[in-house]
Order: sequence, then structure tokens, then C-alpha cells
Amino acid sequence: MCGIIGFTNRIENAKSVLTEMMDRIRHRGPDAGGQYIDADIALGHRRLSIIDVTEQGDQPMFNEDRSLVLIFNGEIYNYQPLREELIAAGHTFRTQTDSEVLLHGYEEYGKDLLNRLRGMFAFVIWDTKHKRLFGARDFFGIKPLYYAQMGDSFLFGSEIKGFLPHPDFQKELNRDVLEQYLTFQYSPTEDTFFAGVKKLLPAHYFIYENGSMMIERYWDIHFDADEQPLLGDWVKRISDTFHDSVRAHKIADVEVGSFLSSGVDSSYVAAVANVDKTFTVGFGTDEKYNEISYAKQFSKAIGKENFSHVITREEFWQMLPIIQYHMDEPLADPAAIALYFVCRLAAEQVKVVLSGEGADELFGGYNVYSEPNGTWYDRVPMPIRRGIASAAEKLPAHRGLNFLVRKGKTLEERFIGNAYMFSPKERKALLKEPTQAPDPTQVTKPFYDKVKDADPVTKMQYLDLHLWMTGDILLKADKMSMANSLELRVPFLDKEVMGLAQQIPHRYRVTHQLSTDEHTPYITKYAMRLAAKQDTPPETAPTAAKKKLGFPVPIRVWLKQDDCYETVRAAFTSPAAASLFHTDQLMTLLDGHRAGKGDFSRKIWTVYMFLVWYQAYFGDAAAA
Repeated sequence: MCGIIGFTNRIENAKSVLTEMMDRIRHRGPDAGGQYIDADIALGHRRLSIIDVTEQGDQPMFNEDRSLVLIFNGEIYNYQPLREELIAAGHTFRTQTDSEVLLHGYEEYGKDLLNRLRGMFAFVIWDTKHKRLFGARDFFGIKPLYYAQMGDSFLFGSEIKGFLPHPDFQKELNRDVLEQYLTFQYSPTEDTFFAGVKKLLPAHYFIYENGSMMIERYWDIHFDADEQPLLGDWVKRISDTFHDSVRAHKIADVEVGSFLSSGVDSSYVAAVANVDKTFTVGFGTDEKYNEISYAKQFSKAIGKENFSHVITREEFWQMLPIIQYHMDEPLADPAAIALYFVCRLAAEQVKVVLSGEGADELFGGYNVYSEPNGTWYDRVPMPIRRGIASAAEKLPAHRGLNFLVRKGKTLEERFIGNAYMFSPKERKALLKEPTQAPDPTQVTKPFYDKVKDADPVTKMQYLDLHLWMTGDILLKADKMSMANSLELRVPFLDKEVMGLAQQIPHRYRVTHQLSTDEHTPYITKYAMRLAAKQDTPPETAPTAAKKKLGFPVPIRVWLKQDDCYETVRAAFTSPAAASLFHTDQLMTLLDGHRAGKGDFSRKIWTVYMFLVWYQAYFGDAAAA
């Protein structure tokens, strides 16, 4: 795992600038650094040595005649058979790395190489003969790749903070993205919080040549249910495919560990991976916020050692500025902070860790997927539900009213992902200056259009795979692990696993008919749970009725306590907040939550996380 950074060379002091840019992302690769600079390009690489840990694996890396130069972040899990294929085609290798497979693979196949890969990656190849830059990002967006045209310079890299030292970089807040963030809790499109900086979207590649940028998609997800196999067949196929993916994801020349919570996803990964060490964090002793006891019990049952850490409230709040700085863009998911701490814990012991991200999106694991046709109310005609919803929206906030409001909308109108913070009306009222940000339904429409004939569960999965998973789940997974110089691998997010998951009928993803538990009238990830049950000890196997926790954080409670309340109040009444928001409305939310008028903790947290990030990048002592 590594960090990459570069720019088209239009400046005189390219070496010193590139060195400073590389220093900004040193955490991504503390083991080694390398540069390539010519009259047209400057390429920088920071290396975290995982495969072929000798100096032979250092980058930038060249092909035989040095006409191609590579910088690469990620892992290619099928590099060994690809290497043999390329050797048979006449290519000469000088290392044992997966990096060199990309170089020779690009020589042999061009852009068609991408669909031959199995792995997570973001890489750039400079063609010295044709003065052409080729860049690509993996299928799911596990590894990030940003770019920006700033004046005469084209910048690209693993993290936006790496762009800051470049003399052509103009640091400016993108207010349109701020407005979208207030609804989604992350930036949902290719645009970022920095004006002019964009993300290369997952499963896309670019070619930059003669000052012109061309971007194309090379792969997509295609849900096409196969109704023929029986449930038992699906369970076996899931088990076989996942075992194969875990084997591939364990390829390394260093020790590999695994994260572990009380959920089925991480338990399945830890059991199948057969790693020696598992890592868990929690808050206090309340089981609502602490899964350490389960993790220790599970680890003991599978004969592994568990390392754990109880996060104190003080260290949690103390680390927020550092965490938001490392995130590059603000993220309002409180689980990101817990993830930072578990990455820090794991990094004390290993260089590589496996995690369970992606299982919910692939196999139908989120509770919200049970909503369509999940209650008797869904059988009420939509015109009647719309009328009831319209009346409910006018009433003071009360438990149950949100249900009526949501059910008065179509799926496409109400579901934008697992988080819906501020409505378009609320966010416009909160912001001081109007923006050109699109309505949330305009952001989601292109994805819904691609699956317009699918069932509701599939529609929600497809949307989450393209927005929520990339913008929230994988953003924090990459940035929090790399902040601790730790490589995080996600065996559920494998092209082969996805190829299987997209064939599973939705009744085996989310089922209502098969649950007999009155408290859980549905079962999510049904077929996958049955597959996991085969590999997890009976005394620790997570049940269908167990509520999904993830990394639960007690911010709802903390925001009512004096010291935390005062910390947030200071941010909400700061000059920075006053320049962007109507601070009286921010204080209405904060005081209302403290007084028990409603649970506004997630909305408060969304704004507060932005302000913490804003201070890190635009405050008096901001990174320049």
C-alpha cells in the first residue's frame, strides 16, 4: 500500500515542490520514497512495503526500455498468473512485485488490462514517448485518486492535501459540495470540498494528453438474478467464492491481522482468514457501545489472540481535528473516529489487516433494505399515504412521524442512502449564501435510471454501492488506515464475490417469509449469514435478531454533557460558522437536543465535523 502524487511539470523548482508534496502523504508510505522528474512530468511515490519488501519494489517503476513510468497504490491479487501470462508473451520482469505486472500489462493490453485485474488500485502510467498520462481507479473505489487542473498544471494523487504545496494550487471552498454534504453526510459526486479538485470515480480511467482530459468507465455492476439454484446452492457458492477471495487477500510478505466486532461480516472474515491476531475497540462498558467482550470470546473460540482498546471520551474529542485533517474532506460518520483508533491499535502489531466492508451492500445487509413491502402500511394506496405524509410534515417532531413522511414518498424520492441529514429546505435555510447544489434526487437519479426495472432491494443496493459505499464506507476505510500506515484489505469487495452476489435473488438477500422472530420480522443478508454460520463457532455465531452495531459512538449522550456541549457551542458561534451558517439555527439544534426536544445529534455532528475540518484546512493555522 502506498501514496502517489504528481503533476505535469510547468514549474522551475519541480524537485523541491514534489518532495514537499510527498511529505504531506508520508503516512501512506513511510518505508521508502521515490521520484521521477523530466521536462514534462513529476511523479512521486511513498511506499509501505507489503510484497517484495526489498528495494527492488521501490517506485517509480519502469518497463524494459524505460519508456513507461508507473506509480501505483494498491494490491493486485491475481498478479502471479498475470505475470506468468506476460512472461509467456515475451515480457521480462526484474522484480517479484504486483506493480511490475501493471507496467507490462499496460504494454501488452492497454486499457483492456483493467478488466483482467483482481484487486484494489489507483495508479498512473506516464508514456514518455507519446507524452500521455494514463490513470485508473479500481472497480469499487477502494483506493482514492484525485485530480485538478490548476492553471497550466495538472495535479493528481492519493490525497488532496498533497496538492497544497504546489504553487499553482488555489485553495478555495466548494460551497455547492457543502450544501450536498449537509444532506448526505459526505460529498456524493465527483466534486470535492476543494473547488476545482475532482475524484476519479470508481471503475473509471483517464487519459491526459496535450492538456486534454478524457474519462471513461470500464466496468459496472449488473444485477441479474438467477432464480434456478436452491438456497443451499447459493450458500455453498457464497462459501466457496468467499474462501477463495480471502485466500487471495492474504497474499503478503508481512503478517496479516483482522478487525473484529460483534457483527457477522467481521466474524466471517476473521474465522475464514485464520489470522493470528484480531483487533477491536469500544466505548465504556455499555454493550450498546462496546463489543470487546464478544470479540474476545469469539477470538478465543477460534484460537486467536484479540487486542482491544477502550476509547475514552477525552481522547475521542482530542483526536477529531487530526482525523478530519487526514480525511481530506469532512465526513460526518461517527464510526470514522472509532475506525481511526482500531487502525492505530492494529498498526502496533501488523502492517496489513482484513475488514468486513462491502458485505452489506453486496448481500443486502442494511436494515433499511427491509422497508419496501415490510409493513401493512405499504399496502395503503400511495395517494392516501402522500396526504398523510403532507399532514405529518406540518406537525412538531414526534416519534413515528418520520415513518409516515417516508412512506408518503416513492423509493426514488425518499432513499438517497443510509444517511439523510438535512432536507433541501432545511439546508438552504441553514446556509447564509445560496448555492447551485442540485437536489438530492438529481444526484441519485442517474443510478436509479440504470436499475429502473429492478426490485426495490436491488435499487437500494445499486445506489449504495455507487454513493454510500464509496463516499462514506471506503473513504474512511482508506484514510483512517493510511493515517496509521496500515494497509486495509476488504475481501467482500472482490470482483469475483460481486459477480456471484449480483446473481442472488433478492428473497435470499432480504427475506420476510423465513423469519419467525416477532422482534425481527425480516432477515438481512440471509444467504450470506447461512454461509458464515458454517465457519463460525456455534456458541459465538451472530444471530439474525442481533442488531447491527458497526462502530457505535455515544455522541447522542455526550452532546448533552457540559464539556462536550461547550466545545460544540464554541464552534457553532465561531466566526467561521458565522461566515457560512445562520448560527442562531445551529444553536437551536444544539440547545434543543440538550433540552430533550428531539434527538438532533446526527445533524449537530454533521455541521460540527465540517467546522472541525474547515478549521484544519481554512483556519488561522490551516495547512497551506
